[in-house]
Amino acid sequence: MSVLTEVRRPAAPAAVDRRKKPPGLRKARTFYLFVAPWIIGFVALTVFPLGYAFWLSLTDSDGLSPRTHFVGFENYVAIFHDPLTLSSLGRTGLFALVTVPLSIFAGLLLAVMLNQPIKGRGLLRGLIYLPAVVPPVGAALTFRLIFDRDAGAANGVLSGLGANPITWLVDPNVRYVLYALVVWGCGGSMIISLAGLQDIPRELLEAAQVDGASYWQSFTRITVPLLSPVILFQVITGVIGSLQSFAPLLLSSGSLSGAGTVPQGNYLYMIHVFAQYFSASRFGYASAMLWMLFAVILLVTLLIIKVSARTVFYTVEPEGKK
Repeated sequence: MSVLTEVRRPAAPAAVDRRKKPPGLRKARTFYLFVAPWIIGFVALTVFPLGYAFWLSLTDSDGLSPRTHFVGFENYVAIFHDPLTLSSLGRTGLFALVTVPLSIFAGLLLAVMLNQPIKGRGLLRGLIYLPAVVPPVGAALTFRLIFDRDAGAANGVLSGLGANPITWLVDPNVRYVLYALVVWGCGGSMIISLAGLQDIPRELLEAAQVDGASYWQSFTRITVPLLSPVILFQVITGVIGSLQSFAPLLLSSGSLSGAGTVPQGNYLYMIHVFAQYFSASRFGYASAMLWMLFAVILLVTLLIIKVSARTVFYTVEPEGKK
């Protein structure tokens, strides 16, 4: 019997399933599927409104008539020729220049006090932080009631002491009420400063005490430099919030019926924007004012970061900085 040697040929490669997607493509599709709700919301609620507002700023729209005319950058040019707009912007800058340092200083002072091992400090932290979570509308209306000339608690205390009542909510006293309202809500600044204080290594402070440094020297040469990034963060967010402040309208008039009842001392930039929108029906001009405010905030933020480059101490150097 002859033995036949069977020559086996190599098996043909399996057919590639062209319908099967590469793993990388499947992961990418899954990723975009999960982030799609955020992307849709960002485009619909941020990109589209910003684009529409910019288009309005280039027109003479009054918000009522369907007919609008393209005017280019005339609204932006008109801003620099409007004395009321420029004065309200300067008044807003002064407001930020006063309230931001006051809030940061008050918050840091309270944080230092409540960082000490005292009894009931948790309760005190909660009570001081409580005003920071009160809605701005409620806080402004509450201060309006407190400083009312006829039935306010402030004048009630003055009457009990034999002093004459003060008209708090008119010029020039109304600006001090506004400053007090801002400082009253410094609990947020206190919490941020307290977190920064608790992040400072105790070994550095103990070493300074061993070397004979006083409490003030340890505070100014160790604590404050290590808190400088936290302070910078509060300065930037505080300036942005102050330039966008809308509380003076409610503090003065108690309603959104109009900006004409706002005293001159509290007539800030955003109040003027509100007046242009809803009292004068100048939607195009008001939109240009908002974009101008955006440019001012951006320039001020970049300036603060640039100026603070040599005064802010980072325990870890920012990426890309030599």
